[in-house]
Amino acid sequence: MPAAPVRAVLLDLEGTLYARGAVIDGAVEALAALRELGVGLRFLTNTDSKPSERIRKELAEYGIAVDADELFTPVVAAARLLTAAGARTYPLVSRELGTVLPTLAAEPPYSHVLIGDCRDTLDYAALDGAFRAVRSGARLIALQTGRYFKRADGDHLDTGAVVAAVAYASGAEATVLGKPSADFFALAAGSLDLSAESCVVVGDDATTDIAGGRAAGFRTVQVRTGKYEDQRAEGLTGQASAELDSVADLPGLLRAWGVA
Repeated sequence: MPAAPVRAVLLDLEGTLYARGAVIDGAVEALAALRELGVGLRFLTNTDSKPSERIRKELAEYGIAVDADELFTPVVAAARLLTAAGARTYPLVSRELGTVLPTLAAEPPYSHVLIGDCRDTLDYAALDGAFRAVRSGARLIALQTGRYFKRADGDHLDTGAVVAAVAYASGAEATVLGKPSADFFALAAGSLDLSAESCVVVGDDATTDIAGGRAAGFRTVQVRTGKYEDQRAEGLTGQASAELDSVADLPGLLRAWGVA
């Protein structure tokens, strides 16, 4: 049975549209071509240190225009979840997020522990506080569980290592809000009133974009930029529906697959 025509693309940001502080060659033109084809666009990022508006402004500096309703981050998912739960949240997140997230509590009891990028707030006391809150019954929530991320100055430890420390010490299992969570992909597709069958997930990370997209029932496209070479050396690639040298080749692939 032939695959359904493509009606939307769920695009990763870092490593796919830009990498190491520079836009990927042809990325801006590829986005323009996708919009001309009439497919829906959603931009999915595991960036967990910044509010959405700041991410959109930074994308604009790359020449990438993204509407507010097109951007999905684990921070958006966290705000929805914690507000709906009426949570009292222990935050192990960046200072910037600590000023915009709802339900943060200054003292116990805590119903949730939220862990994200905490490079500017992490110390032993903060980590120990998260551990103690989970041991006392708080639910452990991870904005994402990436192993590492890339910057112009090299690779850096990501949020997943901090989540793993608290989960290991407390014996708890974290609920993950960002990629590769199937719910995260479904939330983005659902915002377009579409199911997985008519959407394509595109990214550079085999462990989040590709593994998560495949598990959620999406067709997937891995680009050979960003983390691709590292993961190829680890034997993690080769699982996507297709591979492309870069996002610049995506419009041509979609034309070949058929768009609606």
